[in-house]
Amino acid sequence: MEIKDAKFEISNVDVRKCPDTDVPEYAFIGRSNVGKSSLINMLTRRKSLAKTSQTPGKTLLINHFNINNGSWYLVDLPGYGYAARGKQQRDEIKRIIESYILNRRQMECLFVLIDIRHKPQAIDLEFLEWLGENSVPFAIVFTKADKLGTNAGAAMVEDYKKVLLRHWEELPPIFITSSEKTRGRDEILDYIEAINKVVKAHQETDSDVQDVNLSEETPSENDIP
Repeated sequence: MEIKDAKFEISNVDVRKCPDTDVPEYAFIGRSNVGKSSLINMLTRRKSLAKTSQTPGKTLLINHFNINNGSWYLVDLPGYGYAARGKQQRDEIKRIIESYILNRRQMECLFVLIDIRHKPQAIDLEFLEWLGENSVPFAIVFTKADKLGTNAGAAMVEDYKKVLLRHWEELPPIFITSSEKTRGRDEILDYIEAINKVVKAHQETDSDVQDVNLSEETPSENDIP
């Protein structure tokens, strides 16, 4: 898949105010300063689509980006685990995140970003466990692969897999990325494209079934006394 058009559409803190469409959505989330904005800009090839900052924890809203003239939405969610926030703001961010993830039926996959340079962190593992408990479809995206050598990065990913397999029967899809080197871009976009095709097929099947049901319910001229 190639992204030919990407533009910001809306920001809000209420999932009920998200775009009222049947277009599939793919949300991106991670701890603060994991490189989420840089990854989004790399995927869309728009240098400033998502605002990058040296200050962690700047994303406080649900941000919708319209991709390829309404083919699908890329959703930028607030980062979790930023300790410098006060309790009230942390609780509000938690509410925004959980409300979107649990109630947004259009979300086809949640991409959870993890900094490849760090050993498995409790906050990430707890978040992944929560997703599993709530049957949320997700994939793991390791970021900043250019900051480690190839062998060191692969070793970190294998360590993470071992930790996950202590509690999971199978692993989610895993992508290794570098915004600087555009690594992982094609793999993520191809994965999204594959899901979009399945969604479209299901929608077309549902539409055909509805048409059949309507035709069966509508009487013909011969049925009218």
